[in-house]
Amino acid sequence: MVTTTRRTMNRASAMRRLGLQEYQTSCSYDLTVEERDALVDVVEGLTLEPVAGKSSKYTIRPGSFVGAVEVGDLSVLIHPKIGIAKMLSLACYAMGAFRHREWQMFDFEEDVETLPDTLALALAAAARRAFSRGLLHGYLTEEEALQTVRGRIRFDEQLRRRFGLPLPIEVTYDEFTDDIVENRLVKSAVHRLGEMRLRSSRAHRDLGWVAAMLKNVSHSDFAPKDVPEVSFNRLNEHYRIVVELSRLILQNSAFESRRGEVRATGFLMDMNKVFQEFVTVALREELRLSPHSFGEKEIASLDNAGNVHLRPDLTWRESGNCLFVGDAKYKVADHSVPNSDLYQLLAYVTALDLPGGMLIYAQGESEPVTHEVRHIRKQLEIAALDLSGSLDEVLNRVKDIAGRVRAMRQATHRYRATS
Repeated sequence: MVTTTRRTMNRASAMRRLGLQEYQTSCSYDLTVEERDALVDVVEGLTLEPVAGKSSKYTIRPGSFVGAVEVGDLSVLIHPKIGIAKMLSLACYAMGAFRHREWQMFDFEEDVETLPDTLALALAAAARRAFSRGLLHGYLTEEEALQTVRGRIRFDEQLRRRFGLPLPIEVTYDEFTDDIVENRLVKSAVHRLGEMRLRSSRAHRDLGWVAAMLKNVSHSDFAPKDVPEVSFNRLNEHYRIVVELSRLILQNSAFESRRGEVRATGFLMDMNKVFQEFVTVALREELRLSPHSFGEKEIASLDNAGNVHLRPDLTWRESGNCLFVGDAKYKVADHSVPNSDLYQLLAYVTALDLPGGMLIYAQGESEPVTHEVRHIRKQLEIAALDLSGSLDEVLNRVKDIAGRVRAMRQATHRYRATS
């Protein structure tokens, strides 16, 4: 294990490294044609501009995707402007990893250089906490052909496969085992991170410990869209953080692209999605609503024929009626609200027959303001959520936005009572 780690670390140190930050234009870098095309292929929203008078130099501007990408012997790191620790805290809160103030006892590493290394250390720390009681076990239903009876005999299969022969016997039984979905998710996440060129020797060592603990668990290669959800109860609640971290890793790390002989792999997260999901869950919990009542994307039609479909991020429904609509926007160009966002919100409130709606941006991109639309008197509210400070501080600021949402719901009741 030590020799393998050293070889991996040596390969990582031999790579060319590019450091980028979301929505910021970099200095010029040398890229081959294959590296250039592979980066554009795998990193959505990334733009490259050739440097005048240079044949292979480019400036690079990432969009909302952050993380780490490896293209051949080129390592590209895209840092979130709010920091890796804060980004992961928001993402894990939105996924349900943190409940009952658990984030206060779980710190992501601030001084680790890359997102995959941070995730590796966080996953190992969560695994140590979860495994402190021993590996979680559960019952799995097995179907086998045995020489003795165990569990229940599958008479239909016995007749179909054995043609009446007494042995072997087709049976089904429940096995109490650690080879369950919770442990399989953790093992798959460890394997996925282990395939990346991690720079931290501690991350390699800690992942090795987790892998050794799960040596008897089957390996499952979960595709990003097929990562199973896990229901938690009093028996597996202590596994919540490590399971949800594993799901986060698996949903964002399984991509691979080839441009000729160049292979591109990595781990990327969309800050737009992270922000939108965090705002949805934080508001829902502050308003004490269910997922069915708040946050479910409602498909509305702008035209009578039903040909122009709309899908807002945030809706509040009661008894089948929509009482509030909004969108969460992480990035605003030039520190102002684009007209296109206002047009989009106006379309929502018109289609859903509401007196107003809300756009929620990250603080620093837009200040709170209300636009009243001429002639039809629709109120388009702009809210800003400051993401600085601790997660507790951010959630306290969500309370102010939740108060404005409640007020808009009441305005809808008054509007419809007089219509």
